Amino acid sequence: MSTPQSTPQGLPDIIRPYGDTTGDAMVQVSFTLPIPHDKRAEGAALQLAAKMGLAPALLVHAKAMGSDFTFFIVYGSVSHLVDLREVVVIEREFPMLSAKDVNAAIKKRLGRKLVVVGACIGTDAHTVGIDAILNIKGFAGEKGLEYYTEIKVVNCGAQVLVPELVARARAEKADAVLVSQVVTQKDAHIHNTMTMSAAFREAYPAGKVPLLVIGGPRFEQGSAAALGVDRIFGKGTTPGEVASYLVHAIGAGQVVAPSGA
Repeated sequence: MSTPQSTPQGLPDIIRPYGDTTGDAMVQVSFTLPIPHDKRAEGAALQLAAKMGLAPALLVHAKAMGSDFTFFIVYGSVSHLVDLREVVVIEREFPMLSAKDVNAAIKKRLGRKLVVVGACIGTDAHTVGIDAILNIKGFAGEKGLEYYTEIKVVNCGAQVLVPELVARARAEKADAVLVSQVVTQKDAHIHNTMTMSAAFREAYPAGKVPLLVIGGPRFEQGSAAALGVDRIFGKGTTPGEVASYLVHAIGAGQVVAPSGA
């Protein structure tokens, strides 16, 4: 659930960035321009910084990136303020459960193992995230979903085509499909997610689609409905958080029976 947050007691409602001294509003930004590194390029970087609202702007670093690009770091003061009362936070709507409680809830509510199929789709070969959630070694001191006795994990690995993922999910009678997307160039993570969602909804009867869960560092929180998925998890998500969500989804009646595959 997305809700504006009240300002914690003792903090001001309005704040400015901090650079060298309190309230100086200094920020540092970096970017690349598609021009060779020379004085004109540095002038262009300062012009862009001024249009971004940095005044005065100081060019602190410029480095050629090949023959046709230049990378810049610019430091300067901004006039923008942050109103903490308008900050929206995505609240977790389910309690965190221990592995024991997760297993007990699955056994009670399903009477069988919960089947989870995971993969990196498209050209994404970054399996660290999905492995951290699925593999028994886990992440941040927590065991992965393979550790849970009432969860059957099918890890399809990297660069899995969407039709292959749908077919594997149907074959395994998956209750939930977990997909990791790290590659984000040209919004590949958005395109791949929407393609996957559409494929699953086409392949399954209405109301029988497995839970579709997406993870990655660049997804915008609160955009699950627009992407056609049930849940988005961001950077730092732990296996226990995913397992607790799956139990919550079972309680909400979102997990289909095997006969629906």
